[in-house]
This record gives sequence, structure tokens and C-alpha cells, in this order.
Amino acid sequence: MTTAALVSRDGSVDWMCAPRFDSPAVFASLLGTDDHGSWDLGPATDRPRPADRRRYRGDSLVLEQEWDTEDGTVRVIDFMPVAARTGADPVPRIIRIVEALTGTVTMRSVLRPRFGYGRTTPAVHRPQPDPGGPHRLTAIAGPDAIWLDSHHHHADTDSTLTAEFTVRAGERTAHVLTYRDSHRGAPPAVDTDHDLARTERFWHEWADQCTYQGPYREAVIRSLITLKGLTYAPTGGIVAAPTTSLPEDIGGERNWDYRYTWLRDAAITLSSLLRTGYREEARAWREWLLRAVAGDPENLQIMYGIAGERELTESSLDWLPGYEGSQPVRVGNGAAGQLQLDVYGEVVEALHLAHMTGLVRNDHAHHLQLRLIDYLEEHWQEPDEGIWEVRGPRRHFVHSKVMAWVAVDRTIKLLEQTPDDEPTTGHLERWRALRTRIHADVCEKGYDPERNTFTQYYGGKELDASLLLIPQVGFLPPDDKRVIGTIEAIQRELSTEDGFVLRYPTHDESGNNVDGLSGHEGAFLACSFWLADDLAMIGRVQEARELFDRLLALRNDLGLLAEEWDPRLKRQVGNFPQAFSHVPLIDTALRLTACGAAYLSAQPDGPAADRVERATV
Repeated sequence: MTTAALVSRDGSVDWMCAPRFDSPAVFASLLGTDDHGSWDLGPATDRPRPADRRRYRGDSLVLEQEWDTEDGTVRVIDFMPVAARTGADPVPRIIRIVEALTGTVTMRSVLRPRFGYGRTTPAVHRPQPDPGGPHRLTAIAGPDAIWLDSHHHHADTDSTLTAEFTVRAGERTAHVLTYRDSHRGAPPAVDTDHDLARTERFWHEWADQCTYQGPYREAVIRSLITLKGLTYAPTGGIVAAPTTSLPEDIGGERNWDYRYTWLRDAAITLSSLLRTGYREEARAWREWLLRAVAGDPENLQIMYGIAGERELTESSLDWLPGYEGSQPVRVGNGAAGQLQLDVYGEVVEALHLAHMTGLVRNDHAHHLQLRLIDYLEEHWQEPDEGIWEVRGPRRHFVHSKVMAWVAVDRTIKLLEQTPDDEPTTGHLERWRALRTRIHADVCEKGYDPERNTFTQYYGGKELDASLLLIPQVGFLPPDDKRVIGTIEAIQRELSTEDGFVLRYPTHDESGNNVDGLSGHEGAFLACSFWLADDLAMIGRVQEARELFDRLLALRNDLGLLAEEWDPRLKRQVGNFPQAFSHVPLIDTALRLTACGAAYLSAQPDGPAADRVERATV
């Protein structure tokens, strides 16, 4: 909950930024080669090979991988320890424990620290050793330092640190890598077994707080743990993903930096956490929001740094070849300066849900919400860049207008529940009129009566998967013919052969790109979950369940999802793991479970086993 490491199937740590999610990477081979930083740990074979088995240990972020070799079976346990005490900042640290299960296995550790996204090779030093302690060395470059504590000597060859060692059945050995500002000196030694036990206990206890007990609990818990892991504990900010520039189009330019806090993504993450019983995370995010927008809520940005930073200047790292040759590799995000009116709706919706679920009122949050509505009242009629951050002209996107309506609607409901509050009745009447005006505007200008569907933007013909949210936010009821027509139109025009959903057409009828970018993109997983939600809402529950099951099957073997699914290459694409994919997974699971409960409550009493069977089909 400070940063994250991505570990490949062959035991290599290919990506890690330090000390924060959005810091420069220490290991960047994911976007380049081993020379851009990695840490291999596995059996000492001529070429690294994938583990025969890997899994998370129960409901945790503790990873274990096992290799079967001719000489025996070995397990590597990887984890980042949680803070030692409540309120303490977590330390950016990876602990890798090797244990032989059978036989005798020779292992190899190859550590290549490269600071600055693989550009800077550090100097390696060996501090005076503790005669009774592990081997210790440090790699330093400017303000950055990593410290390696290992039971085994690592030879240094041009700042590549290599060790070969043997473990026998029942033996256990550990390697600890700690990031530390170079001026702070050596970190204290750690008890790896104690840290492992404490970290597993933390995750299991956290997962046990989940109030969802339905048939999709395994998938929901894994998604919740992933969202918690994407939270920057010192501030409460939630990153969209821990990576940058994993491509949406393999070999193309649709590569973006997601290591920041999008208000939209964080708000919907907060909503999912609240609906599954996690109120402390909601409180922490609300405090983060108040700090991030303090003093200038009218100039709300769509994203911030994880501590609330506003400057996220976008640039390219030309020394990195990119994931499978996908360039450019970007850091920072130029979309931070875009106008996206839908963000106001998502933020207000999250604040409203926090209030409705009993989170203690915060007067500053209440005042912020009212100021956001004041801003929308003056600006909702302006064109914007929309939810998908298109790098083309601003338009009157229908989804943006719908979410402006949501912001006003939820604020009215809040004030109606607190009649003694400011603003005065005059404000309420004015905002009720505004809500009616926005609703009528969308229904008149954003709806195509000939095709019986809402469109992407006023006056356009294109569709947009964000229109699937119209019934989910309560703009229109699910049985409205315009809602049903829109769902069916999206199924016809934006669905792939697998039934998954594209965000919008990236090309017009002449083959020209419509969003200012070259190439194509895959099916957007969040949109596909939205379709499953909508199908359930209009009574096509079995079809919704079948789509949801196909979406669950796209997860990798550890239950993780990227941003998109490429229907041509049959693989996940985009930054990974992606909060914006795991949140709607949770929401759809809750909705389908509720549909099952409603179905069962309407049936005559039958054998208990029969009721359970029907509930899980």
C-alpha cells in the first residue's frame, strides 16, 4: 500500500516503482529488457522457465510459486510487508523467501537495480558485515538507494548482483530488498517470518470484514484486495493501476500512465468498498479529496497525484522500447488538464453514498459538494472531453450531461434529508429546476428517436458504452423503451464476437480515426460488466449471468484483470491490474446476487438444496 511489484511466471520482478506508485521505476524490464532493471529468482537452469504452480496464499497479496525440477520441488514466497503498527507509513520492501519442499534444488538470484526507469546504473557498496548477520549490500544513485539483505553472497558484476545457492528439503532462506532515501543510511534488519505472519494476518482480517456472502465471493474478495493494494496508505489516494504504458493496442501508441488518482476511478472504487462494508477506506478517501481540491474546487481536475499533486506533466521515455515494442512509453498524463463534467457526478455520488451508509458527516465535504453544484449550474451546458479522455475536439457528450444531472439530483436528496441545513429553500427550488432542465436537454438532444437509442454526443450518430450507465444511476428506469433500445443498439454495434463491449467506434465509416489516435483498442472490460448489469436490470438475468461468467474467465490465473480484452489476440491488454475493471466486477456480482435472492424469494418453498442450486446457477 505504498507501491507494487509485478512478478512474472518465471519468478522475475519486472516492474516496481519506489518509494511510491508514481515514482520512477527501479525495475522496468516490463517496458524494456532485463538491462532496464529486474530481479530474477528461480531454479538455476540455462533459461528461466515458468513456475509449475502459483497462487495467492488465501485472501492475501502474498504470492507463492512452485517449481518441480529433476532434483526436487522448491517454493518462492513473495510479499510486501504491511506497516508494523497502525498509522505508520508502510516501508517499500519486497521479501522473497525460498523453501525446498522435496529434494535438493540449486537456485539463482540475479538482481539488476536500475533507477530512473532503467536509465541509471547505481554504484554497489558492501557495508561492514555483521559477523552474525546476513550478507548486506546497497546500490546507490543520487537520492535513491536499495538495500539487499540475503543469507547468500551476491557477486557484483557491473552492478548486476548474482548468487547461486542450494536449498534442501525443509530448509528456508530469505532475501529482503528495501528502498530507502540514500541520505538516510541503512534500514534496520527485519524478521522475515514474523513479517510474513503479520502480513498474512492483516490481509485475512481485512478480507473477513467483507459483508458480501454470495456465490461470487472468491472473485469479489480478490477484487477488493486488489483495490486495497492500489491504495496509497499514507494519504488514502487510490491509483488507477500500478503501471504505465502497457498498451491498449499491442505495438501502437495507445499507452498511458495510470499511476495517479482519477477522481472518477477513486469515487467508484469508494462506492464498491462502501457497499461491501469498508467504511474506513471511504473516510480516508474523503479526507484525501478534501485536501486535493482544497481552496479551488471550481477548478476540479480529473486526476491528481496520490498525495494530491496537480502537476502531472506528460513526457516520453525514449530509451525504453516499450512493452512488445509499443511506443511511446509515457510518464505523467496530459489528460489531467481536460474538462470532464462527468467527474462532478461521480464525486458527488460517492459523497452521497458515504452519507447514506452512515459515514460521520464532514462539514468541509458538505460545503465542497455545494460549491461543486454552484460550478455545474454555470458550466453544465459546455462541451467537454468526456469520460474517455478523447484527444479530439470537445463535444456535448451525453454521459457528461447525465452525470451532471446525477450531481444535482444527489445534492437535492441530501438537502431534502437535512431540511435545517443551508442553503435556503430558494437554492433547493432553483436546483430542482436545474435537474429538470438537464434531464429534458439530454432526452431532447442526446436521443435518436429513429433508432430508439441515446447517442455518444448531441447531434451525433455514434454510440458509446457509457450510455449503459443511464439506468444504473437512475436517470431513467430500466423498463423505459429508450433504455432498452440503447442497450440493444450497443449489443448490435459495439459488441465483439464474444459479446464483450467496445467503448465507442474508434473509426468512422471511411476508416478514419475519430479520437485523435491511431490504431484500434480492445473490448473495455468495465463496459462489458456494465452490459451485464443492464441485462439483469431489464430482466434478462440468465443472459447477464452468462456474460458475467465469460468475463470472470478472462481473469488471469490469480484473478487479476487489465483494462481491456483484445478479441483478435485473445489476451488482456492495457495497464494492469486495473481498478476500473475490478470495481464493476464487484458491482455486477452484487447485482446478480440480488437478482438471485429476489428470484428465490418469489418461489414456493422447496428443499434447501434446491434453493441453493438455483441461487448459484
